[in-house]
Formats: sequence, structure tokens, C-alpha cells
Amino acid sequence: MKGSLVSWKKEIIVLKTPEEIEKIRTSCRIVVEILQGLRELARPGVTTYDLDRFSEEEARKRGAKPAFKGYRGYPCSLCTSVNNEVVHGIPSPKRHLKEGDILSLDFGILYNGYYGDAAITIPIGEVSGKAKRLMEVTERALYAAIEKALPGNRLFDISATIQNCVEEAGFSVVRDFVGHGIGRELHEPPQVPNFGTPGRGVRLKKGMVLAIEPMVNAGRPDVRILDDGWTAVTADGSLSAHFEHTVAITDNGPDILTRI
Repeated sequence: MKGSLVSWKKEIIVLKTPEEIEKIRTSCRIVVEILQGLRELARPGVTTYDLDRFSEEEARKRGAKPAFKGYRGYPCSLCTSVNNEVVHGIPSPKRHLKEGDILSLDFGILYNGYYGDAAITIPIGEVSGKAKRLMEVTERALYAAIEKALPGNRLFDISATIQNCVEEAGFSVVRDFVGHGIGRELHEPPQVPNFGTPGRGVRLKKGMVLAIEPMVNAGRPDVRILDDGWTAVTADGSLSAHFEHTVAITDNGPDILTRI
């Protein structure tokens, strides 16, 4: 049985049934297992290509398809963004992780017709106090935003919570990239910005499933795209962090499908 539909500003938002949410949860559990393995594998000397190979092999062992490989031409299974790289960093056998790096790992899979998607930012060895605080604030903003994922709230209640949490800490939210709905497609309506005015946006309803993903810069919010056409970096060279959870909106509150 398919989920019902909500139309808002010509966007069709699919409301998932409980059965569909369980299928998305299964996909999300695979994503989390692989991210946990990547967390253990990532250390000084390891290449981002090594991490990409691991993620794809582990997904295929579980009968899942890496969601990103080939998506709009993306060449790899995993996004590995290091230090000032915001999102969509392309793994490379030439990119060796170093002590003091911070590494964003963004991974998704397709399993049994449904997608799962999550991201974490981790330290490589001992990192600076500023890097630690950046990661802590970004993750805290994510969980604060998830608390707003309630039926009857507005979409930008989530967005504004992220923005306020980040800016109060002296950091900035990236405005060029957003979170998204997820289900049978990797990216579904609605888009979920990380900034906005509370009380605006589509009304949240039971059955919506959102990938909420703050991307936070230590400096200014501006980004630029490298010549590879994918890797987004901070325009001022500052550090960036990224965390993402896939969350179902239910009558009992937000259900984090990618909970670790």
C-alpha cells in the first residue's frame, strides 16, 4: 500500500505508511552499521578511497545498493569531506587522512525499494578545541531541530532552530545546500533548509520522513565548488562539519530512523 500525498506550492509530499517507515528504518540501520564501521576504520594514514571501498563492499554484502554512486554522475559510493570541505568530497587514493583532520562521512543506500541516508563528522586522532566545538555545536543543532519535527509544527520551525543554535555559538549555517524528504527516492520534497523564519513553511504531518542535515562553517556561510564539479568547500577556508539523521514524524514524536 502506498502512502498518501500532500500538495504544497506544487510539491507533492509523500506521507509514508507505518509499513513504509519500517522499510526505511531497515535501510537506515544498514547505513548506520556501515558508518560505525567507517568510524572505526578512519585513522591517520588511511585514504578516503579505502573508506569508499569499504562502504560499497559492506553495502553489497547486505544486499543493498550504494545510493550515491552514479547519482547525477557522482563517481563514488561515499562522500568524504575533509576539514574545509563542506559536502560531496570525492574519495581519492591520493587523499591520506592526517592527525588533526575532521572528516565528514555522508552515506546512503537503497534496500528493498527504500532509501536510508545519514552523515557524521568525526575527528582523526586529536583535533583542535575549535574543531571539537564545531562538531559539538553542529550535532547539537541537529538534535534540537529534530525536537521540532512534530505534527502541526511548520517546516521552518526545524530550519530556524538549526540557525539559532549555530549562530548563537558564533558559527554559520551553509545556505547553498539543504536537507530533504526521503523514501522511494533519495531526494523527495520538501527541501529542508538550515535557516529560516519559524512558523513558516509546509505544515508537518504524521508520515513525513525527512533527512535533516545541518552543514555548519566555523567562518562565513559562503561556499564554492571545486573543479571536480562536486566538492563544496568553504569560501574562506574555515572548517566545516555536517551531521544528518533520517527522521519520521509520528503522533508519538520524532522517530530517528538512523539512531546510532
